[in-house]
Amino acid sequence: MDAAIRAVPPTIDHLLARARSGLHRLDPASAFRAVRGGAILIDTRPEWQRRAGGEIPGAVVIERNHLEWRCDPACAGRVPEAVGHDMAWVVCCDEGYSSSLAAASLQALGLRKATDLIGGFQAWRAAGLPVAAPGQLSRPRLPRLLDDLRE
Repeated sequence: MDAAIRAVPPTIDHLLARARSGLHRLDPASAFRAVRGGAILIDTRPEWQRRAGGEIPGAVVIERNHLEWRCDPACAGRVPEAVGHDMAWVVCCDEGYSSSLAAASLQALGLRKATDLIGGFQAWRAAGLPVAAPGQLSRPRLPRLLDDLRE
C-alpha cells in the first residue's frame, strides 16, 4: 500500500498545536497590558455569545468570517485600524481555541504580530478584567467606506 494512502489526516488538535507553535500567546493580564500599549483587541465571538456574556470595552468586534478581510491592510474591505503589516492584533474568541487558528491565519497574511488571548473571553472575565455587561452590543466593524455610508 502506498505511503500516501496510509497517511493519517491531521486532527483538529494537530492543526491547533501547529497554529499555536507560531504564536506568542498572551494570558489575560499580558493582553490587557498589550492593549494599553497600543495593540488592537479583536473580539471574534458571534453576537449571541457577546449578548450572553458581555463585551470587552474597547475591543473591535469583527466576527470570525470577516477577520482576514478586515485586518489585511491591502484589502479594500479593511477596517480603519488596519494601517500596516506591523500592527499588533490580539484575537479573542470565547475560550481561546478558534482565536489561535484565526491569529495563525492573520500571520499567514503577513501580520506577524498577530496573536491570541489564552482562554479567550472566559479567561479575561475570570481574571477580573473590564467587561461591559450585556446590553447595547457593539456592531461588527465594517470597512471604513461602508461605515461612512451607514451614518
